[in-house]
Amino acid sequence: MNADEAAELLGHCSGFDNRQPSIVAAKSWASALYDIPLDNDTKAAVAAYYTTPPQNPNERLWILPHHVRTLRSKIRSARLENFQYEPRPDETTAEYLARYRGQVQAIASGRFPAPTGRLQLEGGPHPNTQAGLEARGWQGGRAVPDEDVTIPQPRLADTVRRPGPLGVECPACSAELGRPCKGPVATAKHPLGKPLAKPHTARIRVAAGEAAPDPARQAAEEDRIREASRRALQRLAEEQAIPDAEIVEAESPSE
Repeated sequence: MNADEAAELLGHCSGFDNRQPSIVAAKSWASALYDIPLDNDTKAAVAAYYTTPPQNPNERLWILPHHVRTLRSKIRSARLENFQYEPRPDETTAEYLARYRGQVQAIASGRFPAPTGRLQLEGGPHPNTQAGLEARGWQGGRAVPDEDVTIPQPRLADTVRRPGPLGVECPACSAELGRPCKGPVATAKHPLGKPLAKPHTARIRVAAGEAAPDPARQAAEEDRIREASRRALQRLAEEQAIPDAEIVEAESPSE
């Protein structure tokens, strides 16, 4: 786009925002849009900009060169949504690139109509593939119901998983999936227990694939630890219990 074309574009913009084009503005727009031609897509980009209302109703719309560039690119890209290259047999790489670019330019510019539908795959599976599936118990050509009303739907909690200990229910405090473990002390803010920053050890083990601890076995292990602690404290107390020394007064020498 040269200065004369930029001046014509600014005149087109003035019909929307009542600007006063000048020679300096035309030269500036030409330098910013040096690789953009003045075509119908460029003018359509201006119309698209002023068709969209601003986010702030009190704000005045004022188009700039980068708006023209962005909106023009969107207009041309929309024509290529369903485009698929049509190759030729035995074409070289250079021929492929030249034809591909030519087809893209022709459709993007609007000289050729844009594809209106997407290509669909036709035909069934390869005979070898179908034979292999049928050998594994798959039945081909069967009717599929429109609605899966007879298929029981799994619960969301059974289908959604997250990594780490929060992906399983805590066997210690019964915290649900995705919820942090709870402490034993309830408060007014946390009536079910204060959330813990670190999950319980039992929950970490279950998430790692280890078997859940047996409650009876865990209780027996706790009793064993408490009994061992009691014996250790008793032995420590016995070692520290030193009998009071008997004080024997020395007899004074006979006078």
